[in-house]
Amino acid sequence: MEDQGRRFIENPILSPKDLVPSREGLEIACLLNPGVFRFDGKVWLLIRVAERPEQVPGVISFPILKDEGIEIIAINENDPDLSGDDPRIINFKGTAYLTTLSHLRLVCSEDGIHFYQPDGYPLLQGEGENETFGIEDCRVVQIDNTYYLTYTAVSAHGVGVGLRTTQDWKNFEKYGMIISPHNKDCAIFEEKINGKYYALHRPSSIGLGGNYIWLAESPDGIHWGNHKCIIKTRKHQWDSARVGAGAAPIKTAQGWLEIYHGANAKHQYGLGAFLMDLNDPSVVISQTDEAIMKPTTDYELNGFFGEVVFTNGHVVDGDELTIYYGAADEFVCGAKFSIKEILSALKPV
Repeated sequence: MEDQGRRFIENPILSPKDLVPSREGLEIACLLNPGVFRFDGKVWLLIRVAERPEQVPGVISFPILKDEGIEIIAINENDPDLSGDDPRIINFKGTAYLTTLSHLRLVCSEDGIHFYQPDGYPLLQGEGENETFGIEDCRVVQIDNTYYLTYTAVSAHGVGVGLRTTQDWKNFEKYGMIISPHNKDCAIFEEKINGKYYALHRPSSIGLGGNYIWLAESPDGIHWGNHKCIIKTRKHQWDSARVGAGAAPIKTAQGWLEIYHGANAKHQYGLGAFLMDLNDPSVVISQTDEAIMKPTTDYELNGFFGEVVFTNGHVVDGDELTIYYGAADEFVCGAKFSIKEILSALKPV
């Protein structure tokens, strides 16, 4: 199957150079995987901004959050206790750290292509002991007048799902970690089904099991249970190593359509789709065999971590689906799809 994405000719629509670091002494290493929503007549992106200290030769330095603010740790790159083969993670004396510290930042646009950072809106930063390595990859869904923000909370304790809600994007209710480690990629459905909230999420298992997509339900959008595994990785295919939910599922006449990411053993990330029953989303009706989008352009193949397209945000206008995605773990890009075309590519499960 050919790549279905009609990429913006303006891509990348945002690069690290387009935003200002959150504080002096830091630099923006990459922009990643925005949550997307409509508010005040505009399209908004809630971008993951990954920062680090300005690097100097011979030294690897990285930030972590403390109660009193950001602390910079600097290590000689030749230190025998340092392992830094992955640009995203380093290990020092048996402890894993992220090479960057991420926060979430709001940008908006009147046309969905040209984005700017508006005045008067806060940066969303990690808070508390479960977010000392930052917060990442937020999904945003509006239910009634409330926006639900599910994001990845990272610390030495592990990676879990945090929740905040807002109605005006200036004041937030904070619920802490709603799904404990190791878990991420949490996307809440855009409406209740039979009186219950539903969400997709992704626990991780190194031994038994794998990096699969699960479904959970909740009476209030905060407390989650009745977890069911609904999508697994597939051997020898583009999504053989891990799968995870994108943004909130899209309600169609045929069922709930979910755009998800998959990766293979070479850490090459693409996008696929699957369809769930409207009244019982634990029933998966169909799934794409091939990816509907794979890294093909220079800005998707080359960057902070290349060969990656990854989404957790979109907007829907009739049949037109505009997906905003992270490319090569460095740039924010956009592409348009036809929902009918995606549905036609699904194969019965």
